[in-house]
Formats: sequence, C-alpha cells, structure tokens
Amino acid sequence: MGGRLSDVRKALPQVINTPELRFDCADVRKFEVVKEVAARLKAAGANVSETDGVRVLTADGWWLLRSSNTQAVLVARCEASSEAGLDRLKAALVAQLEASGLTAPDFSGGNAGH
Repeated sequence: MGGRLSDVRKALPQVINTPELRFDCADVRKFEVVKEVAARLKAAGANVSETDGVRVLTADGWWLLRSSNTQAVLVARCEASSEAGLDRLKAALVAQLEASGLTAPDFSGGNAGH
C-alpha cells in the first residue's frame, strides 16, 4: 500500500457543495413534502434513494432533501464536480420545493469547500 497520503488525496475527485441548509417547514408538512418530491422524481425516472429523505443522483452530482426528526425544518444540500453542475442541482431542488408549494432556501451562502 505505500505512498503518501497527500498523493492519495490528490487522486480523489474534487467536488464543491452547498452548506447544509436548514429551513422552516411545519411539522405536519415536512414529511409529506419529502414523500411528494420522491414520488415526482421516481415518476420522472430519476435515480432516487429514499434512505433518510430523498437523495437524487445525476450526471452532475447529487442533492438531498430530508426532514429533521427534532425540529420543524427541512434540510437540503447539493454536491457536484463543477459550478455549472452545482447550479443545475440547486435549480432542480428549487423546482421540486416550489412544486410542493414551498419557498426555496437561500443558497447564497457559497460553497462549503471540498
């Protein structure tokens, strides 16, 4: 296995992501929103995992939407290999939230880094 740890790290794919975004959603609604989003995405043929919310895998990367078990909030995050890809993922997430009648969170917090 030899080699330097820094070389291994350089060989890993570089990604950019949003910070974890937490935004208000009523307790009575938060789990339903995640179910609605998952149903729409599955109907559209998206690559979806429903483990701990809904996680969508695309050619650009992935995005996640889940309900907090302890607060009246939804949690979202996106990760991609490029800025353009990250923008597409955020737009897809925003569209899904709006389709469920929610205002999307503010993504202007910048990238959380690699």
